[in-house]
Parts: sequence; C-alpha cells; structure tokens
Amino acid sequence: MKKCVIWLVAAVMMILAGCSGASSSGTGESAEVKTMKMAVATSKDRSLTKGLDKFKEIVEKESNGSIKVQVFPDGQLGGDRAVFEGLKMNSIQGTTMSSGPIASFVKEFEVLDFPYLFKDEETAYRVLDGEIGTELLKKLDSQGIVGLNYWENGFRQLTNNKHEVKSLEDVKGLKIRTLENELHVDLWKSLGANPSPMPYTELFTALEQGVVDGQENPAGNITTGNFYEVQKYVTKTDHIYNASVFMISDKFMQTLSDEEKEIVTKASEEARDYQRELNQKESEEAFAALEKEGMKVTELSEEARKDFEDKAKEVYSKYTEKVGKELVDQIMNEVK
Repeated sequence: MKKCVIWLVAAVMMILAGCSGASSSGTGESAEVKTMKMAVATSKDRSLTKGLDKFKEIVEKESNGSIKVQVFPDGQLGGDRAVFEGLKMNSIQGTTMSSGPIASFVKEFEVLDFPYLFKDEETAYRVLDGEIGTELLKKLDSQGIVGLNYWENGFRQLTNNKHEVKSLEDVKGLKIRTLENELHVDLWKSLGANPSPMPYTELFTALEQGVVDGQENPAGNITTGNFYEVQKYVTKTDHIYNASVFMISDKFMQTLSDEEKEIVTKASEEARDYQRELNQKESEEAFAALEKEGMKVTELSEEARKDFEDKAKEVYSKYTEKVGKELVDQIMNEVK
C-alpha cells in the first residue's frame, strides 16, 4: 500500500511538472530572455550612442526584462559594412548608421546623401518621417532588415591639418577620408580633393599617422571622436545632411511576440525624438568646444558656399540615373 501511494504521488508530480512546463513556455518565447546586441561606430558620448542607451532603458523596462539590450559603441563589433552584414545574419540585432554605407546594399538610399539636398533639419524630418522615408525603409526588407525610422547624424563638416579652407580652391589636393560610398568619393573628387574611403573605426589613426590630411563628419563626431587632437582646421561646409537609419535584424524581430514588437517599435520612436534633440544641442555646442581645444573654425562666405554647392551638385546627374529619376523628382519636390 505504501509503495502504491509513493508511485501515485510521483506520477502526479510528473504530470504537474509537465503542465507547468507547457504553460510557462507556451511557444517557447515567454520564459526566454531575448538579447539584442546593438552596435554603433560612434563613441559612448555621442548622441547616437546615447540614443541607443535610451532605447535600451525603455525596452528593458516595458518588456519587464523579457528583452535584454546590450549597447556596443566605438565600433566594437566592426565598421558599418560589417555591422550591416551582421544584421542580415542576426549575429547583431540592431544599429543606427548613416545612409551612405547602406546605399552600398540598397541603391535608393543614395538619394539621401545628395549634397546640399536639405536646407535644415526640419526639412529633413518632413521628408524622412513622411511617405518618401517610409518607402525607403521598406526597401531594407530585401536585405533581411527591418528599417524602423531615422535618427540624426547631422550636417557634415570638413576638417584638415594642412591649411584653412575658405574657398573651393583651398580643397584642391587635400587627402580626405570619406565614407565607404561611391557618391561621397565622387563628390570630393569633383571638389578637387583626393578622397580615401575607409571605416570610421580606422579614421583617428589615419589622421594621426598622416595617411590622410583631413576628413568630413558631423560636428558631434569631430568633438566626441577627439579629432581636434590631430586636426587644426574645421570649415562649416554643411555639404551633406546625414540621416542615421535605425534598423533591426528581421530574423530577430521574428522571434518577438506581437507585444514585444510593439515595445521595440515605440521605443525606437521615443529614442529617435530624444536623440534628435540631443544631436541638435550637441551640434550647437560643438564649434565653441572645438575652438576652445585650439581648432580654427571657418565660416564660408556666401560666395564661397555657392561655389561649393554648384560644384557639389555636379554629381546629381550620375546618381539620378542610378537611384531612379522618379525618386529624385519626388524628393526634390518635397525639399523646395
């Protein structure tokens, strides 16, 4: 009798354990903590990285810990191209990066890097947050990547270690590091420079060793990247407005419940607004900070700026053919 009771208790416990396992795991998702590795090339002090920190804060709180977010700044997981490939394979789950490198994989993104396209941030936001920006994000589907929205890298500025650049003539012969993007290379060739594309992660060393004379980046990257340590001159060229696309690996998104997908999407929107505001403040304060560090800050005259614009826009014809005239016409109508 005693043995029968023992066997009966054991059987009941096994049944209860099985039921408990089924209810807690369900589809195998609810009990599993999902980890998002978020990679970015910029330093921990840059607004883009701080935006990812804000995303982490929101997602982990709203998901009650079902999603864990790890932020890897300073190119720890590789340069932009390596990170994009990582998203496709789901070895990296998310990032925000400039549209330039993305254009190497999805040609239509090239249109966002047309020089002197956006006159200010408000115009850029109207286009990026509207129909044109949304349609471009959908094109990332072909790469196995979900494009959620656009953060802000900002207007790109020229620095160098040779001489002050006050006119187009002063650019001639300068060895300038550019993004790994054909349009950027062609742009600086048209301006008379000798462009040298390379990952952002290699840039400081290249400047320090004199491999290149200068580079072009948003003001926030120039300050947080400590480029003032290896550069003497900065010119406010504003030649390209850089959107920074926020993207998630589609393979990772497919592991999320509908509720978790909504949390990630809403968090990306809240983090975007936070990052844009932070970036504008960062840009406003950057030039004073660079002057304080000993850099010569140059404002282009109206005439010199027009020379830059006219020459830079020579690349439009080649890249209009590449990305499609209909898309270019559409965006040009929006920015008027």
